[in-house]
Amino acid sequence: MDITIKQQIAQAVKEFMDTHGIKQSDIARKSGVRQEYLTNILKKDSDFTYDAGKNGTGFIPVRHFNKLAEFIGFQIQKQYWQLQPTEQTANILATLKDAKEYGYTNVIIGETGCGKSFTCKLFAKKNPIDVFIITIGSSDNIGDMLDKVMDAINLRITSRTKSKKIREIIKKLRYLKDTGHSPMIIFDEAEYMKQPALCSMKELYDNLVNHCSIILVGTDQLVRNIEVMKKRNKPGIPQLYRRIKFGIRQLPSVDRSFALFLQDIEDIKVRNFLTKVCENYGELHDVLVPVLREADRLNEQLTIELIRKALNLPESL
Repeated sequence: MDITIKQQIAQAVKEFMDTHGIKQSDIARKSGVRQEYLTNILKKDSDFTYDAGKNGTGFIPVRHFNKLAEFIGFQIQKQYWQLQPTEQTANILATLKDAKEYGYTNVIIGETGCGKSFTCKLFAKKNPIDVFIITIGSSDNIGDMLDKVMDAINLRITSRTKSKKIREIIKKLRYLKDTGHSPMIIFDEAEYMKQPALCSMKELYDNLVNHCSIILVGTDQLVRNIEVMKKRNKPGIPQLYRRIKFGIRQLPSVDRSFALFLQDIEDIKVRNFLTKVCENYGELHDVLVPVLREADRLNEQLTIELIRKALNLPESL
């Protein structure tokens, strides 16, 4: 990475901070770039080095510039995938905007690969101070989830009890609201939430209503899981369902013609092939990005043969 790109990234970070009123410490924490490195990157006329000790200096590793660029949305390389105004994206952004403004709790349900995570990350980048995304893992228990929330909101406590962690999380988020922010926590891939984690959503809701919006994002498995537990009268689940029932937002089905994404591809055979092998936007992304990059590298046209070769696809597809 040459110095001109580094200078452009540094300037873009400064503009990002001015636009969003965000501090260096927040940039360092959210981007994963060490504060020492960030301070030196943002210095006027910086040479992008750091104190290596023993009167020596070292160049700040390129990976930290890449982290900053990714965090603020600065494009370094050619982009092979562009945001498109799909129905799903429009619905998600509208739901998140209203929820953040009015402190709503919503459940966003959409099929896999329709752009839920992508759009939520986009919204978080536009609201870097008070929007926090927690991705739920299949093996996460409630303790793991609460630890992820505390990391996201920069909360450090020594207590190991779950009830104490929840109280401190609530306290921190209410503080953000009281100091002029509109905090939002997005729990992505929430279909992996187990009963204790779902019950904690009820407690968070009761204590944060009108103070912090809570968004559960997942597939229809999330609603089915809650409904099954509700029918079985699992503790806390009927109460949770009552609170979220009218906040459930079902996204439209994916447009499997992929018209918005394929409008620049003139070869009708390629378009038909892509609609045949891809079932959603996520799969289309996973095909197009590496294949278009390979087409540029080889200076070749995008063809079905190139797609098969680049992805090692069988002839049966």
